[in-house]
Amino acid sequence: MTDHSRRVKWFNPLSIAVFVITGAILAWLFIAGIINLTALVILGCLALYISAAIQIADQWEKAVVLRMGKYTGLKGPGLFFILPVVDRIETYIDQRIRVTDFTAEKTLTMDTVPVNVDAVVYWTVWDVEKAALEVRKYVKAVTYIAKTALRDIIGKHDLADLLHNRDKIAEALQKILDENTNPWGISCQNVGIKDIVIPATLSDAMSKQAQAERERQARIILGTAETEISEKFAAAAQKYQNNPIALQLRGMNMLFEGLKEKGSLIIVPSSALESMNLGAMGGLSALAEKNKT
Repeated sequence: MTDHSRRVKWFNPLSIAVFVITGAILAWLFIAGIINLTALVILGCLALYISAAIQIADQWEKAVVLRMGKYTGLKGPGLFFILPVVDRIETYIDQRIRVTDFTAEKTLTMDTVPVNVDAVVYWTVWDVEKAALEVRKYVKAVTYIAKTALRDIIGKHDLADLLHNRDKIAEALQKILDENTNPWGISCQNVGIKDIVIPATLSDAMSKQAQAERERQARIILGTAETEISEKFAAAAQKYQNNPIALQLRGMNMLFEGLKEKGSLIIVPSSALESMNLGAMGGLSALAEKNKT
């Protein structure tokens, strides 16, 4: 991972341009005989000093200035000046929102399942002075704290909780990071859990468990349907028991539905031939079909 802050360079394009123009003027004055060699050397050193004093910071940067090793303040963004040799710019700190990826590999959950968790944190430096003076390498510090906090949170939750409550876990992780980095002038604005990888053997076992659960639910639904159907048949039997005409009409309807297709074969119990008079009705139906042909 790269740090978004950058080291200062003594000369930037503007200071180089100033030095080149000043050097050209001094050279012309020396050639014209207006100044001597001593004056040329003194003025050249002065031009070099002034050029080194010119510094530029980008819009999103702050320059940390030390004078004789002591912190004196922040400079920028834009054009500013320092005293070369006396002043030193330690670094330019980027204040834009940054994105850092971090991973916890083979970390045990509360139910002793090894998992690999990939996460990302969005953070920014809101106090450049604290970030420069309180911690040496604040980017690495944020990464290490994020990894440690992620491992601690994984150890406090079981696998099912990790898989089903990613948002709550990310929110808890963001709170821990913010509490640890705020004293450094850094704010962790958001944390996201990108991926949770479990062992392949455990994944297969969970898949089989889910399949068995679905089969169990299907059997329960089928049994419930059979119970409801039997109740409907029992209620229908009560209706037909004292109404033989309705039973015969039902039998005629069954024959009609079965004989709509040519060449169809209907198999009925022998008891139904007597109770519903299906034998006579079947013969009449067959005779009607023969007359049609």
